[in-house]
Amino acid sequence: MAKEKFVTAINCMDGRVQQPVAEYLIQTFQADYVDTITEPGPDKLLIEGPQAIQDSIKNRVFISVNAHGSRILAIAAHHDCAGNPVAKDKHLEMLQHCISHIDTWMLPIRLLALWIGPDWKVELIHDSQTN
Repeated sequence: MAKEKFVTAINCMDGRVQQPVAEYLIQTFQADYVDTITEPGPDKLLIEGPQAIQDSIKNRVFISVNAHGSRILAIAAHHDCAGNPVAKDKHLEMLQHCISHIDTWMLPIRLLALWIGPDWKVELIHDSQTN
């Protein structure tokens, strides 16, 4: 696998998930840096949130892709999320909607969906290179 200078994560603002997601992306893609875009319950906000928040997330992703050359984008959801307090199956459904939504941005990226369970380990739910 090629080494990536930058990768991008759309992640929950919850501090418990920041390190596991960053470590997963750094280890998996030998990345030097993770551009992190945080919101409370980003899987919900990206598909159901106010347009201004959706636009803000999209603009920050475009900065990471266009200014930093990121070619990997992960959207993460997690257990015990205060910003989107729903069951795991609902989070997984929302992550799939996020993937479809982000695809419409027509970016030259590899798109991942990640789930962080109660053990705070990262599980790969979707990878656009294999799905």
